[in-house]
Amino acid sequence: MINQQKNRLFVLLIFGMAIIPFMIAWILGGKASFIEGKTNKGQLITPVVATKRSDLTGLDTFSADNIAELQGHWLMLNVVPQEDCNNICLAAIHKTKQLRLMMNKDLTRTRRAVIFFKDVKPETANQWLQDDKVLLKVKPSAALSKKIAEIRNGTLPDGMLLLMDPLGNLMMQYEPGFDPYKVKSDLMHLLRISQIG
Repeated sequence: MINQQKNRLFVLLIFGMAIIPFMIAWILGGKASFIEGKTNKGQLITPVVATKRSDLTGLDTFSADNIAELQGHWLMLNVVPQEDCNNICLAAIHKTKQLRLMMNKDLTRTRRAVIFFKDVKPETANQWLQDDKVLLKVKPSAALSKKIAEIRNGTLPDGMLLLMDPLGNLMMQYEPGFDPYKVKSDLMHLLRISQIG
């Protein structure tokens, strides 16, 4: 009687070992609804938008003197499309400040900048961002402004974020209200596979 129960359990175990992997493969092969089809959290810019070194210029003296810091690094670009930086805009800039600190050992591979699309006086920009002394403030060239507007179909929202690779290619964008942990996930993935910057 005991041998019969052991034999039955043994047969069920073998059956389970043979069938369960096929069931898992069938579910995963069918792209089950609980499987996310992509790994990135932001929106990939396809094709990437190539920029030149001269496309970004410093808005104030500090930024102009340190503009070379942007070259060869992964760049988080906070977008300020209007003449003022409202609460959404300021919150996004604060998130990238925290995000850069979360990068730990990869912090030196990244830089931050705020890109102003309208004519903003340096004093006004410095007043908005007075708590962030090392943040670079830049203006895009007309060509770059046009390229970024095309990515967004002409509407640039306050608080959006762009990621630029060390070669100057705009490759990812994030909507206003982005989650810094999701941006960190994408950035860590890019840094892990990147041979540059």
